[in-house]
Amino acid sequence: MTPGSNIPLPVARVAVDVAAPVRLDVSGLLLTADGKVRSDDDFIFYNQPAGPGVTYRSGGGGAPDAIVVDTTAVPAGIEKIVVTASPDAAGQTFQGIEPTATVRDADSGGELATFTPPGLGTETALIVVEIYLRGGVWKVRAVGQGYANGLAGIATDFGVSVDEEPAAAPAPAAVPQVPAAPQAPVAPQAPAAPPAPPAGSGKINLDKGRVSLRKNQTVSLVKGGRPLLSQVKMGLGWEPAFRGRDIDLDASVIAYGPRRNHQDSCYFGKLSILNGSIKHSGDNLTGEGAGDDEVIVVDLGRLPADTTGLVFTVNSFSGQKFTEVAKAYCRLMDAATGEELVRFDLTTAEPQTGVMMAKLIKQFSGEWEMTALGDFVKSRTVRGMVKPAAQAL
Repeated sequence: MTPGSNIPLPVARVAVDVAAPVRLDVSGLLLTADGKVRSDDDFIFYNQPAGPGVTYRSGGGGAPDAIVVDTTAVPAGIEKIVVTASPDAAGQTFQGIEPTATVRDADSGGELATFTPPGLGTETALIVVEIYLRGGVWKVRAVGQGYANGLAGIATDFGVSVDEEPAAAPAPAAVPQVPAAPQAPVAPQAPAAPPAPPAGSGKINLDKGRVSLRKNQTVSLVKGGRPLLSQVKMGLGWEPAFRGRDIDLDASVIAYGPRRNHQDSCYFGKLSILNGSIKHSGDNLTGEGAGDDEVIVVDLGRLPADTTGLVFTVNSFSGQKFTEVAKAYCRLMDAATGEELVRFDLTTAEPQTGVMMAKLIKQFSGEWEMTALGDFVKSRTVRGMVKPAAQAL
């Protein structure tokens, strides 16, 4: 799985174990529709190993710890169980430690899915996956959201009092490393910070018209209850920050398979990929003029079935930094009508030569979700973006 992706659970009882090169503390929190626990009893960990429908299972040091969820026994009103992990050693971060969550049939032990959160560093705790109820069906979603203040930060964020529970809080409560977690019960979450729709509104979609995204927010490309599977255009634009200067930037899209495997890249030197399902408008050498500087057309319905991730990037081949760029943006349009569906304006700049603007991730259900990125990379060509873009999925 990749961050934000989800699959329905084919069995009623599942176990989520989280393995790493070091010993991890694994916990579970039962959340209501407002994204909070009902009481401290809904925080399941090694000192409180059993709750309604959710139990903690120790690996005894020879196997990873796990959270077991019996969806038939989860109380009414509980809509989500988040599974968290933190290094057992006080103050240890995930730097150089690559945890992997495995979702299993709790009865047979059979593997249902795996997820390795990408790009971890100074985080000392992690929301790894969430098991949630949607339309009467239980699903699992890959999350990978990090905190810099240990398990206490996650617990307090969801309404648990940890003042008297030092064993559950390897580090003092503090402000999370990333922006505060959203309170919407089923909003998909990207690695750094999840989307923030109004509480109780569920996932952002296109029903109310154009969506303006902030960095790390996500929108589901669904309108009127139907996934958008027609042609869309990703328009990318920019202006020189200093009058009289030209800015030669190159927009590209990188396609990936289900294991973050690079399939192909569409850019000014390769204007059509994946049997014509992705096409590039060609190179703009100056950045001058109103409107989109470069456009990439994606036929979502014609993409190969194993294409599950697209990352849209912009690079400065000439070496100009993004501190010399103004008003950079990307916008998703309906190719048939020209209607703008989603827009993301880049509001920050770093002295780098590449930026990942947005990603599209295909869900198990077939629908696509778009997440605003705005992450800068030192790379003058799309070739240098392949690896960091895969990590961003």
